[in-house]
Amino acid sequence: MADVKEARVPDIGGSAVPVIEIMVKVGDRVEKDQSLLTLESDKATMEVPAPFAGFIKELKVKVGDEIEEGAVIALVEAEGDAPSNAAGAGAAAGAGESKDDVAKADAPAAAASKTDAANADAPQADASTSGAAKAAPAAASAPSASKSSGPVDVTVPDIGGKPVPIIELLVKVGDRVEKDQSLMTLESDKATMDIPAPAAGVIKELKVKVGDEVNDGDLIAVLEGEGGESAAAAEADEQPAPQADKPGISEAPAEAPKREAAGAPRADAPAGGTPRTPPVAFDASVIMPGNAPYASPAIRAFARELGVDVAQVKGSGRGGRIQREDISGYVKQVMSSGAAPSAAGGTVAGGGGLSLLPWPKVDFSKFGEVEEKPLGRIPKISAANLARNWAMIPHVTQHDEADITELEAFRKKLGEENKDLKVSPLVFQIKAVVAALKKFPQFNASLDAAGEVLTLKKYYNVGIAVDTPDGLVVPVIRNADKKGLLELAAELSEISKKARDKKLTAADMQGGCFSISSLGGIGGIAFTPIVNAPEVAILGVSKSQMKPVWNGKEFAPRLMLPLSLSYDHRVIDGALAARFTVFLANQLGDIRRLLL
Repeated sequence: MADVKEARVPDIGGSAVPVIEIMVKVGDRVEKDQSLLTLESDKATMEVPAPFAGFIKELKVKVGDEIEEGAVIALVEAEGDAPSNAAGAGAAAGAGESKDDVAKADAPAAAASKTDAANADAPQADASTSGAAKAAPAAASAPSASKSSGPVDVTVPDIGGKPVPIIELLVKVGDRVEKDQSLMTLESDKATMDIPAPAAGVIKELKVKVGDEVNDGDLIAVLEGEGGESAAAAEADEQPAPQADKPGISEAPAEAPKREAAGAPRADAPAGGTPRTPPVAFDASVIMPGNAPYASPAIRAFARELGVDVAQVKGSGRGGRIQREDISGYVKQVMSSGAAPSAAGGTVAGGGGLSLLPWPKVDFSKFGEVEEKPLGRIPKISAANLARNWAMIPHVTQHDEADITELEAFRKKLGEENKDLKVSPLVFQIKAVVAALKKFPQFNASLDAAGEVLTLKKYYNVGIAVDTPDGLVVPVIRNADKKGLLELAAELSEISKKARDKKLTAADMQGGCFSISSLGGIGGIAFTPIVNAPEVAILGVSKSQMKPVWNGKEFAPRLMLPLSLSYDHRVIDGALAARFTVFLANQLGDIRRLLL
């Protein structure tokens, strides 16, 4: 007959922690290590597992209760003892021993187990005999806040509870990094995310390499912090009791959906103490695409089973936390509305109510031999942005040609005079675009998400699409209006090399006003480039070719450059786009105009 056993709270650091979610109910059958409930402190979210398989006979806690280590949370009718005990009991029964004899035989083992546990906890207990003294390690670390430097452990924040491979290391030992600078890139089957530095400093040691799989809380690097409290605060907060040997407890920074302003007091701050921050200071929107959903690993797994993107679900729990009922309610709502729930990454956030047919599922192997090749990091990121931009922006493309016969002759002469510098046609196109943006300021603008406010920019940063082996990237040349042709040529060569060497930073690709995508070195006569939101226009350039052009007396051979201007029709009408391309063609047709 199965015994009724107590499921207790394992070592959670010595202080009371509130129950925020109960994941089972009376009568449920649970497997060993299945999550029973979720606890959440100001430092971490953790799930308490079932110590053995069986049926839930009674729940001793409810949502909102605060529980400590050793507290009984449930009575479980166990499906037999652990294998060793079961074997012992079977042997005893076979030898004709009574149940009392079996219990006596098990007693030494239980006593030894308790003794081992007591010995394992002895260092912590020796610090003080009072419950209040359990906070001593954290209090002892307080002086470190005054240090200006020191080693800082960089750990993986909450990434969903499953190992994720490292696909790129963005720093090396000895590099100096700024706070929140990306250190490495992880890529799962659902998302690509960068891990930021928790503080400014110098990389002293890298604990991982490309290809390694990491999980929540794993140590990935050690940096020597510098500059005051950012590093020290990260050290001071990383002082909870060790929990590596306690199964089912995941100590990682909680995904806070709403971050308080720096220095603002927290409502749940310890009485008489200073507010505590996560040991790794990060913004979830930096680490994960879009807004990171506030949900436990078990809830994420439940959502995946149902094919639900948790980013689309509104949480009803404390602080907007997503609960199991929220996932179930979302599925019911979707089913009743007749639309299919979308998989992660398959929806367009803020898609304006687009209702699209589901993507067709085809077994291509039925028709012949196939090979599957996962998309790389850059194509995945680009795909999501391109799909959004194409769906959300009403595109129109205006085509024109520019006579660059004289410009090309001048460019070649300039190249001969500056053999150490590559002067490409793109340099002249950048100068001409800047002149056109000044003439038509509506092209140097951005429309807000609601489509109601247009922001006109007084600076001129031009994005240049660069083809790399891993995909297309768009670094930005800043203040292009203040640079000459040779200066632009040098910067263009430098930033293109950085792109191909995979050394571009996020800052290198931000702040653009207008983009140029040139296929002139490859071929084609026209194409429709996709506007790079939040910009409102993009110029596509195809391959120039000699054409007979009527000059009023005769046909003369002229080098003509095809131009394709795509624009957001909500901001720019056709007549304005035509004027823009005519002005641009005139600028390129007479290089003297670029000096005006």
